[in-house]
Amino acid sequence: MKTSTRRRSLLGAGAVAALAVACASCAGGAPRPTASAAAAKPSQGAGADAGAGGVRMRVGALSGMPEYDPKDLYAADRPNELSPVVKNDPSFVYVPNTESNTVSVIDPATYKVVRTVEVGEQPQHVVPGWDLKMLWVNNDQGNSLTPIDPATGRFGTPVAVHDPYNLYFTPDGRSAMVMAEADRQIVFRDPHTMAVQDTLDVPCAGVNHVDFSPDGSYFIASCEFSGQLLKVDTAKRTLLGVVDLGHGAMPQDVKISPDGSVWYVADMTANGVWTLDGDRFKVTGFIPTGAGAHGLYVSRDSKDLYISNRGEGSISVLDFATNAVRVKWRIPGGGSPDMGGISADGKVLWLSGRYNAEVYAISTTDGHLIARIPVGQGPHGLCVYPQPGRYSLGHTGIFR
Repeated sequence: MKTSTRRRSLLGAGAVAALAVACASCAGGAPRPTASAAAAKPSQGAGADAGAGGVRMRVGALSGMPEYDPKDLYAADRPNELSPVVKNDPSFVYVPNTESNTVSVIDPATYKVVRTVEVGEQPQHVVPGWDLKMLWVNNDQGNSLTPIDPATGRFGTPVAVHDPYNLYFTPDGRSAMVMAEADRQIVFRDPHTMAVQDTLDVPCAGVNHVDFSPDGSYFIASCEFSGQLLKVDTAKRTLLGVVDLGHGAMPQDVKISPDGSVWYVADMTANGVWTLDGDRFKVTGFIPTGAGAHGLYVSRDSKDLYISNRGEGSISVLDFATNAVRVKWRIPGGGSPDMGGISADGKVLWLSGRYNAEVYAISTTDGHLIARIPVGQGPHGLCVYPQPGRYSLGHTGIFR
């Protein structure tokens, strides 16, 4: 078993609470950055304005990247606004069961498992490809990616890829980015064949989650085992800076606000989210949310950020307008909400129960638990598919 996997398997709810003590002082203020290279050019100033449907769209920094709305990066993610590429695809929730080496397929209409398919060893995430035409199961210790055709639900022949803990795609669609956390690398690959294009060695442990600047010129990645954040130039594939969140930090999911002004990083031991200025690559604050803060998901109206608190079985709802938590939803009887996504209509938040062998369907209207669905052991990065959006940046579904 890889060191990173062994450490992850030990981090149940009790371990998270214990580790939180080591970072208790973090909540009192922003941590000090220990090193930072020159920041990339400001993302909001990149590109040129262009008229598109009455919205002042902006051209990205990467050739071939779709134009974006600088006021709302998630403007294409409105309820049921499915791309023509996926509008006829059947709706399913694909759940990778890390300890069972299977993927459970849930029918969201009935909240029932309709299929269970064997895949490679330790599947961690199910990831939509940039062009929306393929899903990829990340078989981390199996050193492979299993393709799924979302139009038919057919599981294909695994593709050999070393240490694919997580998977992202550059905003221009030209590269897949394998987060090889045990290898301490970000490996850039052909998004279809997965042939290696380039490799970036990273100076941290557990490189894992990513999000991109509005213009795509850079991305910020979390390193969960060394408590660090990286800033990387997307086109040059070079390191721009490193921020150390302090002793005991364990950063997880990364997400940028709709207007691109604030970055959020969930921290499982600090029990909340750090806020950053991405262009300056500086930590600007900390927002307590709950024990084991883990996954981050933007609501279909771009008003709220859903934060799964794995250590206490709750979901915090952060209001982007006030940058404060406005409500907390608790799962009856507890649970371990981890990674997931939002239904196409925006009414249901789907999350895996990492240590409870179950999946939660939660109402985004009032937070009540709609269904608790038994699956395999160690359910992790589940994918709700299809979802609205023009293209996918990866993970369990970051659509823009």
